[in-house]
Amino acid sequence: MTSNDKHHIDILVQTAYVDAQSAPEAKRYVFAYTVTITNSGSVPAKLLTRHWVITDGNEQVQEVRGVGVVGEQPHLTPGTSFEYTSGTVLETPIGTMHGSYQMLADDGTQFDADIPPFLLSTPRQLH
Repeated sequence: MTSNDKHHIDILVQTAYVDAQSAPEAKRYVFAYTVTITNSGSVPAKLLTRHWVITDGNEQVQEVRGVGVVGEQPHLTPGTSFEYTSGTVLETPIGTMHGSYQMLADDGTQFDADIPPFLLSTPRQLH
């Protein structure tokens, strides 16, 4: 078994535009994202910190770093998942996010779980 088999985290993201909290005339576009983190490896691991890179349609980049997610540091045994919903505000109707979670496996190995880029878009923005 390789190290990657032991330490593997799958990340699935679903996004939604939050019309009720947005104000396009004020360049305020609110998006919610629900993340499902699954330990696909063979060693339990704890999510320590997060790092997000958020880019709006004007190529303005904000980086967010912090401890845990939504106030928690989930400990995932093999085969288990943790799901949470959070949000972000952009000045444009379209943008992207990507990043990583810094994980600590029970065997002492620290590793990054990459969050692949995903799109934030108001309805009817893309053709």
